This record gives sequence, C-alpha cells and structure tokens, in this order.
Amino acid sequence: MRVLITGASGGLGAAVVEQFLAEGCQVAGVARSWTECDERFQRISADLTSEEGSARAVAEAGPVDALVHVLGGFAGGEPVATASQLEWDRMLKLNLGAAFHSFRAVLPGMLERRRGRIIAVGSRAGVEPVAGLSAYGVSKAGLVHLVRTLALELKDTGVTANIVLPSIIDTAANRAAMPGADASKWVQPESIAKVVSWLASDGARDINGAVIPVYGEA
Repeated sequence: MRVLITGASGGLGAAVVEQFLAEGCQVAGVARSWTECDERFQRISADLTSEEGSARAVAEAGPVDALVHVLGGFAGGEPVATASQLEWDRMLKLNLGAAFHSFRAVLPGMLERRRGRIIAVGSRAGVEPVAGLSAYGVSKAGLVHLVRTLALELKDTGVTANIVLPSIIDTAANRAAMPGADASKWVQPESIAKVVSWLASDGARDINGAVIPVYGEA
C-alpha cells in the first residue's frame, strides 16, 4: 500500500508515518518544510492551503492507495464578539481549505482505479463547541461535514472517506502550550495512528462516512 500523509512533520503526523512504515507501507509525507532527513519515506514540501500546492504534492507522490489528512492548526481564545477576522480566515484556510484541496487532488486517480481511502483527522471541537474557539470549532465542524458529504458522493466507487476526532493529543507542542494540564488523560498519537491505519486497510472497505471519536480520558 502506498500512503500519502499530510502534516507529516508534526507530532501526530510523525506517529502516523511510523505506524504505516511499521506495516511495510510505502509512505509519502507532506509538510510545508522539513528540518530533519529521513530516507525511509518520501518527503514532499508543499503548501496545501492552495489548489496549486496540493496538486503539485499529489503529482509528486504519484498514485496512492490512501490519503491521510493530518494537517491542521489551532488558534482561539476569544469570544465571537472580539475574535479577529485574521484568526477566522486562517483557521478556515488551514483546517478546511487544505482538506478540500487535498481531497480534490487525489480523487481523480482513486476514482479511475476504483479504489482508495481518504481519512481525515479532525477534532472533538468539530462536534462539541467550546466557548472562545469559534473559528477553530467551525473549521473542524466544516471538515466533518465535508468528509460526510464526500462519503455520500463516493458510494459504489470503491473509494471511502472517514474522519477521526481526537480530543487533546499528547504532543510536545500541547505540553508546552498547557504546562499545568493533566497530560495523562490526553490521547496518545500512537492510538490515533492505529485507528487511521485500520481505516486505510482492506478490512475497513465497508466503513464509509464514519465519524470516529478518539477521546481517551479527556
């Protein structure tokens, strides 16, 4: 199996890469930039928030059996009344626009081959609103809606689309941002990676349009 993983240089993305490599898959990872060299998988530098960047990344990766869209970002902390337009635009572009462009870029090849898996990583905030996180929550809710709509459109094509919703993920970045939080209740990246890898497998061929919570104890 050949897998294209977006956001592959981040804390969760790296765990997803390791999971698929451990299973013997061919992996292509996309990030805006790379700081480390790893010859075990193909590294692609691209800005997926643009149609051109996504198309170039997919072309460079070549035909893939699965797209795992991990790319995303977080911003927030202000109520709707005082939230900035810049924050709103950035969250929609990064968390929803990049997914839209990436999905559109891989779909022609998957539909032609009549086989493919599209798996997105969203957020619990996409189905459970949090005060002060309007832009983030709306962008993640939009991602859920996009994946579910895509799943309906892909019926009887051999291609599936599903989304995984973690709560807070135990990454170095989240620990640094929330030093006083109880990280023992957070979700381990490896747990999410295992769910994602199963959704990409032949065993999950009948799963389409699923919204799967991975909340841990949070």
